[in-house]
Amino acid sequence: MRALINSLPAEDQDLLREIETERMAELDEDALLKLHKRVRRARNKSVKNYRRQAAAGIEDHGGRGAGHPKNTRARDRAEVYEDALAQVSARVEVLARQASAELRAERLAAARQDRDSGPELGRPDAAPAPERIAGTAKKTTGGLKKDASTRAEGARRQAKRDTR
Repeated sequence: MRALINSLPAEDQDLLREIETERMAELDEDALLKLHKRVRRARNKSVKNYRRQAAAGIEDHGGRGAGHPKNTRARDRAEVYEDALAQVSARVEVLARQASAELRAERLAAARQDRDSGPELGRPDAAPAPERIAGTAKKTTGGLKKDASTRAEGARRQAKRDTR
């Protein structure tokens, strides 16, 4: 595999050098996504060339397509780019998970700070809870609980749709 990489054009070798672990560790998420795009394009080009050569070999050369020595180089080149793309994709996944965890932590911290920011009893536009109107908790025959359950079920249903 190393011999194949060394026989590639200089720009392809440079692209594959960028995929080394130490170099990818220095990249932020945006730069890594740009690298991913470039590797994907190179992989698609190699796969396309391999398929063309295989198809041309089968049609024009009496079945010398996929197993023909000239086409094995194209296949190996496509495989090199496929492996490179897998490495970059794995690194993108790691950074995306980290970013997601950081955003979630920030969101939860903000929610904890704003926990006491609900309606205040003294404000005229705040609607007091039904139990606070009379000052004591009311017994229910199931109407209030059923309404709350229905609202919660609707909220769960909507949340499920939103995650799709």
